[in-house]
Amino acid sequence: MTGMDINSQDQQAGKRKPGTPGAFSRWMQRTMNARISRKIRRGRGELMGMDVLILNTVGRRSGQPRETPVAWFADGADAWLVVASGGGSRHPDWHANLMAHPDRASIELPGREAMPVTPHRLDGADRERAWQRIAAAQPRIAKYQSKSDRVYPVIRLTPR
Repeated sequence: MTGMDINSQDQQAGKRKPGTPGAFSRWMQRTMNARISRKIRRGRGELMGMDVLILNTVGRRSGQPRETPVAWFADGADAWLVVASGGGSRHPDWHANLMAHPDRASIELPGREAMPVTPHRLDGADRERAWQRIAAAQPRIAKYQSKSDRVYPVIRLTPR
């Protein structure tokens, strides 16, 4: 049975798998994202001790614009690293949207206009080097990773 079959059965039975967001939590997340995005646009781009940018994507199924505040880590003068942790249990929606429509991605840094970017998912030694820098800068991300059964994707965003 695939994950899709399980989710379909749970929805038909009116149940959710534990840890699967419900309508209220999705609404709450979008509300919080909108508040954080407003702060970033006003020039305040830090949250819980991490630099934050707005990642603009397009919904993979809906085609609707999406914006998500995400922590970023510098990768040289003109690139940004983001980690698709998604709370540990699954890739976040923004990751699926970004991978489905990489040509429509952009970022907003605090107080700046949106900039089109190209995402590159890092693998192998490139991911490991980037991960070591990220973990050194934010040890709590490494702690979250150690508790997850999956390897968090690391995405390099470069100007397009």
